[in-house]
Amino acid sequence: MSKRSKKNAQSQKKRTTIMTHEKRQAKKDAVLGTEKKGRLPLMVAIVCSVLIIGGGIYYATYDRAENSPVAASFTAENIASQVSLPASLFEDGKARHFEHVAGKFKIKYFVLKSSDGIIRAAFDACDVCWPAGKGYYQEGDYMVCRNCGRKFASVLVNEVKGGCNPAPLNRHVENGKVIIEVKDILEGRQYFNFSGKV
Repeated sequence: MSKRSKKNAQSQKKRTTIMTHEKRQAKKDAVLGTEKKGRLPLMVAIVCSVLIIGGGIYYATYDRAENSPVAASFTAENIASQVSLPASLFEDGKARHFEHVAGKFKIKYFVLKSSDGIIRAAFDACDVCWPAGKGYYQEGDYMVCRNCGRKFASVLVNEVKGGCNPAPLNRHVENGKVIIEVKDILEGRQYFNFSGKV
């Protein structure tokens, strides 16, 4: 047998011994439950947990009424001629934004309980800035125009009209519900007719 053949045979024997040892060790680890597991499933589980927890915290703390023109965390009971909302929804003093779809128009409005304890409603538009279609957001006890930045005290919503004040929307409270007549909502179409506006 040549030197080279001997070397190859010894090398092959060594590899077989190593592979047999590795197989025995793997079998032993499997029986004892000490086998090495890949880190990928663990990393995936950690990333998923962080995303789920982060998403939950974001959802719980995100103020939908302030940052979104329509808050979807509650529903209005729509009857053919009126919209009915639970008055308890506004106990926290936060403005809730809604929209009423009428044909090609999406008429937006908000409802809030002002600092004097009165539930008020207004279109999410005004006589001056309505063509911009930006509406209002709440900042403490004020509604702020997203277009010009002017602030309006909550106690003046539904009281003062014209200029950049939120355009008033009739409403009344009855048996623990805020009632808004659909015919009154439809009167706000003029603020949401953006055809021909840039």
